[in-house]
Amino acid sequence: MSKRDYYDILGVSKDASKEEIKKSYRKLARKYHPDVNKDQNAPEKFKEAKEAYEVLSDEQKRSQYDQFGHAGPQGQGFGGGGFGGQDFGGFGDIFDMFFGGGGGRRDPNAPRQGNDLQYTMVLDFEEAIFGKETDVELPKEETCDTCHGSGAKPGTKPETCTHCKGSGQLNVEQNTPFGRVVNKRVCHHCNGTGKKIKDKCSTCGGNGKVKKKKKIHISIPAGIDDGQQIRIAGQGEPGANGGPAGDLYVVVQVRDHEFYQRDGDHIFCEMPVTYAQAALGDEVEIPTVHGKVKLKVPAGTQTGKTFRLKGKGAPNVRGYGHGDQHVRIRVITPTNLTAKQKELLREFNDLSGNEPTGEQEDSFFSRVKRAFKGD
Repeated sequence: MSKRDYYDILGVSKDASKEEIKKSYRKLARKYHPDVNKDQNAPEKFKEAKEAYEVLSDEQKRSQYDQFGHAGPQGQGFGGGGFGGQDFGGFGDIFDMFFGGGGGRRDPNAPRQGNDLQYTMVLDFEEAIFGKETDVELPKEETCDTCHGSGAKPGTKPETCTHCKGSGQLNVEQNTPFGRVVNKRVCHHCNGTGKKIKDKCSTCGGNGKVKKKKKIHISIPAGIDDGQQIRIAGQGEPGANGGPAGDLYVVVQVRDHEFYQRDGDHIFCEMPVTYAQAALGDEVEIPTVHGKVKLKVPAGTQTGKTFRLKGKGAPNVRGYGHGDQHVRIRVITPTNLTAKQKELLREFNDLSGNEPTGEQEDSFFSRVKRAFKGD
């Protein structure tokens, strides 16, 4: 039976990058590994994916395959070498995924970075516009002051695990369709730490860490927007075995404003004006986040007309100037008129000939009259 194309096996294109090839192989290896997938066809599919990866992950082999296909140069062919004493064509990475360690490559006592933390901060609209300096108290793990992170009672030390000899891993032999395979698994006696604590610290119970509330200063930059985040280095969980602490990520949520809406660096609002102001024109006062400004409303302004106030929007969070404020006019129809007001409006209506005035209105009204004549 003819062999399948290696690119088809991994489901990648012929110009796929090394990272894409590796990612696809890992996905297939997880899916078809005999220890995970008990389907009778899984071992063959796993072997097929491994062979394809061995070739396409090697620049020289891949170049030869692209030129000569499965035959290889001088008909040598690819694959067929079995598992043997190879590194399983990157199979050590699969051990990492399934068994928590790749052939003893991970030292349980090596320094490890602590976990990152996330904190959600809710800001008012103006606080997001102008930024703020604030302190927050966060519950987080800190290195135990009593045992200095060892987990052992003061005056004692953790002992090397006698089961894994301090490696944090145990060898487990398994029979597979390809022969006996030795897998590395996390030592369940020491939970992969390589150490056993006989006399535990009374403060942390042998964990080496304690929960504390810590005050952290946070500087919110001007112009930050809803959903953006701030990274504060070194304020996450403490590292292990002398490793660095993780980071704190502050995710920002901005409350809605009753008058303003925001889109990026631009601010939008709607300004009501009276019928008389819109018809005769006026100078109105517009509130902005930077203070009040005057806006000239030309005579005959209609509802929906938008004016731009340059530079009156939000500051760019990266320092690239300010956005604009866009003001949309809404003409208010008067209600609860007095008798005198009604009389004046009727007189105005009579003088207008019961038809809208203005260039745009005349054009629209003319089309309406033509539509009625068409009936």
